[in-house]
Amino acid sequence: MSAEELAVEPPAAARRLLGATLRSGPVAVRIVEVEAYGGDPAGPWHDPAAHSGRGRTARNAVMFGPPGLLYVYFSYGMHTCVNVTSGPDGVASAVLVRAGEVIEGLDTARSRRSAARTDSGLARGPGNLGSALGITLDDYGTRLFDPRSPIRLELGPEITDSQAIGVGPRVGVSLAADRPWRLWLPDSPAVSAYRRSPRAPKLERPA
Repeated sequence: MSAEELAVEPPAAARRLLGATLRSGPVAVRIVEVEAYGGDPAGPWHDPAAHSGRGRTARNAVMFGPPGLLYVYFSYGMHTCVNVTSGPDGVASAVLVRAGEVIEGLDTARSRRSAARTDSGLARGPGNLGSALGITLDDYGTRLFDPRSPIRLELGPEITDSQAIGVGPRVGVSLAADRPWRLWLPDSPAVSAYRRSPRAPKLERPA
């Protein structure tokens, strides 16, 4: 299993990450919810909701790199969000890891997420997941498939049963709000709730 398995279109990369294990120090999570994001207009998967949607910047440069790198950013100035780059080298895309089940390092995760009422809530939501894993902006660009890296990604068996995966619109984005690029494992209690952005166009009700 290697990063090249993620050198595919964003939804396929997101699907491949479901059930994978993400390790950071003593804490490991089983990934149960993800969101796919594309790139700039020059690429094959233009996505106005992506950080790379308007082109390359110093902040999003790693999204244009090879698959299997860690893209980390701050959300609302307080939450560290964890993404895995995907697609071929030079084409921007990434997958946001929205939620996971803590499978190792429970005590450490609990100490970092003392506000969580249950273990299933320790890494529910992208900001909480980043906190539980102890990932910071200093980890930007980490090679997740390098066995020497402090943060590593281990792909599990590919989930081929389409009924085992939930598919729906992404959370909280106002552009391309109805693109069905959020995927999750319905049987996991760690999956977060869907919240539509108030800035997104209203869904039309059938007549």
